[in-house]
Amino acid sequence: MKKVLKISIIVFIAFLTLGIGGCFFMSKKLPVGVESPKTQELIDNMHAVLNKAAWDSTRYVKWTFRDVHHYIWDKEENLAHIEWKENRVLLDPDEITGVAYAQNQKLSGEEADKLIQKAWSFWCNDMFWLIAPFKVNDPGVIHELIEHEEGNRLKVEYSSGGVTPGDSYVWIFDEEGKPKAYEMYVGVLPVKGMSVPWEGWKKITTGAIISTSHGAMLKMEGVQGGMQ
Repeated sequence: MKKVLKISIIVFIAFLTLGIGGCFFMSKKLPVGVESPKTQELIDNMHAVLNKAAWDSTRYVKWTFRDVHHYIWDKEENLAHIEWKENRVLLDPDEITGVAYAQNQKLSGEEADKLIQKAWSFWCNDMFWLIAPFKVNDPGVIHELIEHEEGNRLKVEYSSGGVTPGDSYVWIFDEEGKPKAYEMYVGVLPVKGMSVPWEGWKKITTGAIISTSHGAMLKMEGVQGGMQ
């Protein structure tokens, strides 16, 4: 199964400091949804609006997360080149293996393993923030419909795999069917149900539409995609 979200406590503190979604947070109970064919309708509409077909055909993606982690991803080979500070890793995210460098020196043994694990944890978080709308049909994901007076919402639960299995998200859509936010019910956060915006939509050259902003502290910069 594709990897899912890991949010650091540092990011959580940033949410609190900036008051995203309000100045005071109280945990909410995870809404109880129902199985319904309408969930797939919501997904299909979202994917049409964001041009998932174009995303699926995109081979290379480049982006920077929070001006700290720099990525070049070969989707066809599923290899990611990740750089931060004086470190770089060529990572196979499925196997959690790769080649690691620190200060331009190739590492081996335990040093390499630790850096590869760190790169993978960055990858799980940062890749999810980039393309979560395209991951709602991943294997093992459970869908439920949440009926709401402002429009139907989509509840997704990542039941296994990745860094934080069991996490759930409730997607909120605009009139067009494009995501405008989701509520997070994730194990690493002490506050459940925090709503985070999906904004700053950008069309990459292949035609796929990507959100580049999730509040002041969660930005994707230099997002590019292509076939070569």
